[in-house]
Amino acid sequence: MTTAAPYEIETNEGDDGTPHPVEQLWTPCADDAADSGFIAHRGLYVTGIDDATEDHLYPVAFIVLGHQRWADVIEAAAAYMSRVHGWRNLHLYPGDDPAVLIPRIPRAVTTWGVFLRHPHDDHGCGCEWDGTWRMIWSPSTEPGAIPITALRHPAALVTAAGIPNPDEGAPATWAA
Repeated sequence: MTTAAPYEIETNEGDDGTPHPVEQLWTPCADDAADSGFIAHRGLYVTGIDDATEDHLYPVAFIVLGHQRWADVIEAAAAYMSRVHGWRNLHLYPGDDPAVLIPRIPRAVTTWGVFLRHPHDDHGCGCEWDGTWRMIWSPSTEPGAIPITALRHPAALVTAAGIPNPDEGAPATWAA
């Protein structure tokens, strides 16, 4: 799940009155990125993401850790689809009408995001989100923010991915 809005870290009060985060910040690294849904492709860590409805069989967008070149993100997204879903065509979802023209692959953006894990593994709340993580777009100045390059899947609706749009004042720039 992602959001383009700034976020606040929710806290609970401990027995001693000290506030502690309900979720933990997570910074992906080579050691645990694969355990959290990323694949490594030529040194890039890429994953597919859904929109807020979370009802798609295939990703509506891709994120790559770090600020990467647009062409490299397209190649990593294709590798993700090949490895995870068994197909490499980025222009259509399986079962789509091949006669429908998709004029071009959308541009990638470089932005920042924070990964949150709900809740901290040591303090499970028992809800359906236990042990899951989510990524939230954020300004680069947020604690725990890491550089991300994002690309909408060409077959997904523009509004489906919710990727920050530099043309609309989002804290992002177009990838080179």
